[in-house]
Amino acid sequence: MLSLSGSGEAVGAILILVGAIFSLISAIGGIRLPDVYTRSHAASKSSTLGVLCALVGTLLFFLISDGYFSIRLILGIFFVFLTAPVAAHVLCRSAYRNDVPLVGTAEDELKDYYMENENTDEDKEEVTENEAPAIKLIDNETPLQVSET
Repeated sequence: MLSLSGSGEAVGAILILVGAIFSLISAIGGIRLPDVYTRSHAASKSSTLGVLCALVGTLLFFLISDGYFSIRLILGIFFVFLTAPVAAHVLCRSAYRNDVPLVGTAEDELKDYYMENENTDEDKEEVTENEAPAIKLIDNETPLQVSET
């Protein structure tokens, strides 16, 4: 019969092993998938799950076997869970806005939405471009005045 510390080691080892398997699947997906969007999906979803399983396994191991609760592991779990999906979303959005092609997609549902918003962004840029030369003229013609009061 296993003691409490032996079961803690078993639970921790199983979770760490599951995390390593998910991280391996994430690495294979990053190599095998065809475009930046699906690669980002593999990198964000499965690697986040892999890291979270490994950290939770480590936390449970130390909690059950030694009675040690690590706030650093909790913070690591929190920050990985928070930052990895956001970073993947920002990368995919940037790739989409820079016209990185979608591979194997039948329909682009966001194209109409972004075309409408790009037109309003271009109108804002025209106003900024018209104001910019006036500012440059003022900066080039007017010397800096320093007052010593």
